[in-house]
Amino acid sequence: MLKLTDVRKTYGSIVAVDGLSLEIRAGEIFGLLGPNGAGKSTTVALAVGLLDPDRGQVEIAGLGPPTDPDVRRKIGVTPQSLAIYEELSAEENVRFFGSLAGLEGRALTERTKWALDFVGLSPRARDRAATYSGGMKRRLNLAVAVVHDPPLLLLDEPTVGVDPQSRNAIFDNILALKREGRTVLYTTHYMEEAERLCDRVGIIDNGQLLALDTVPRLVAEHGGRSTLVLDGEEPETRIETDDPVGELARLGERARHGRFRLEQPDLETVFLNLTGRRLRD
Repeated sequence: MLKLTDVRKTYGSIVAVDGLSLEIRAGEIFGLLGPNGAGKSTTVALAVGLLDPDRGQVEIAGLGPPTDPDVRRKIGVTPQSLAIYEELSAEENVRFFGSLAGLEGRALTERTKWALDFVGLSPRARDRAATYSGGMKRRLNLAVAVVHDPPLLLLDEPTVGVDPQSRNAIFDNILALKREGRTVLYTTHYMEEAERLCDRVGIIDNGQLLALDTVPRLVAEHGGRSTLVLDGEEPETRIETDDPVGELARLGERARHGRFRLEQPDLETVFLNLTGRRLRD
């Protein structure tokens, strides 16, 4: 559904995307993770046709590049910065963006109603977006992205700054879109979101793809060993092991031990192992 081949994009001397190649399969939710400045938003901008690559190709659904307006209509986008007009109502926002995608007449009216129902904003459809909470604005952003029924959705950190209820509502929306056969590219800084939603995850840094696989396989390959922590000792004892149950049994044979806990690698461990632990400001 989305294919990037050896894509490179620079801003002067800054290399934002450096030889990136990846394929996103039809019907999957693909997570794109990376530190600040890793190239995630530039990748989304290339995928939607806002930027032209300096080198390489971007192709949508085998139809051609997203710079072609007919191809671009296959895409729905929620950018990291809200793309709504706050002086307009929710209904006016959705109708406007639907018309930009080529909808008109009865089709535009029906799809506008469907999109607002889908994100749970119908009761507030005629209220100005400026009166909405942060979570409601994010849901309106999603309604704008899906109004023209695109097969490919590019969601760039769609849950930034929202409350838990709105976040779960957005999750439910995304999973519903997947069940209907839509393809989703999902960028996020929240590891638990990627673990919950994504069929496969790609981790990028400095514009390069470091790893790509399912979450369990990424953890198995890059997560490292489990750590058995004995809490009853001062200082606590930490034992890295591939067999925590066996290690605990061996410790029990030698001496009694009190409380313990097991720290297992997860996607966050993988992320830090691959991209480092230094701060990115």
